[in-house]
Amino acid sequence: MRLQVLGTAAGGGVPQWNCACPGCSGARAHPGRRRRHASLAVQLDDGAYVVNATPDIAEQIESCAWLRPGPCPRESPLKGVILTDAELDHTIGLLRLREADALEVRSTPVVRHALRPFAELLRPYLQLTWADAATIPVSGKRPRYAAGSPEATGWVSALRLGPLVYAPAMGVWPDELDEAFRQAACVIVDGTFWDDEEPRRTGISARTATQMGHLPIEATMERLSKLPGRRLYTHLNNTNPLVDPAAEQHEVLGELGIEVAADGMVIDL
Repeated sequence: MRLQVLGTAAGGGVPQWNCACPGCSGARAHPGRRRRHASLAVQLDDGAYVVNATPDIAEQIESCAWLRPGPCPRESPLKGVILTDAELDHTIGLLRLREADALEVRSTPVVRHALRPFAELLRPYLQLTWADAATIPVSGKRPRYAAGSPEATGWVSALRLGPLVYAPAMGVWPDELDEAFRQAACVIVDGTFWDDEEPRRTGISARTATQMGHLPIEATMERLSKLPGRRLYTHLNNTNPLVDPAAEQHEVLGELGIEVAADGMVIDL
């Protein structure tokens, strides 16, 4: 399985355009610390897909040699998009793909329903088809724009993609996910916040990480360290100390055999 990490940041990226926190300021001063919105490029048996369509999707496709178009002017190897949820940071890039002739979007039914306005906007531009994704529910958190929608499973999911499990947002760690993790050759999971109080301590929210729908790294790293496959964190918020490569938290994870995913890294599975 061919896999390239296209981005590793939570909403807003690193740096975030309206923030001057240490993480964002450090990324402006040191461009190598910049992170695009969390996404993957995967080569499956039936074609090439991106996982989540972020605001950075055009640049992310350009960064992946095997996703670039050619040799014909409008010949693209990209078959579609697989979605983990309906958050704007993971779906707004669908609108940037309007130049495609056809596009398949895989998601849960509840995500598909939430994105009906996107489907209507794109209808005049391309042939958009929908299919189900192989998912495990990990949170019932709805996007803010869908706050009035009914509660349902499938709002936020972990994806099973052959030997890979990808879960950039995790509100819970259910038994089904634990079993999938143990069977996977590689797991890439939610590293949004280092500890539960980080959002409140840094002033970005009055809620804890868990209340925001993200299990913090401190709550998952010991459990993650016991898995047999390769283990990586992604979806780092700009407040997470891990956005600084010199932060001591990298050593903590290293001692547990856990990596922090980097933009552009290639993983062969």
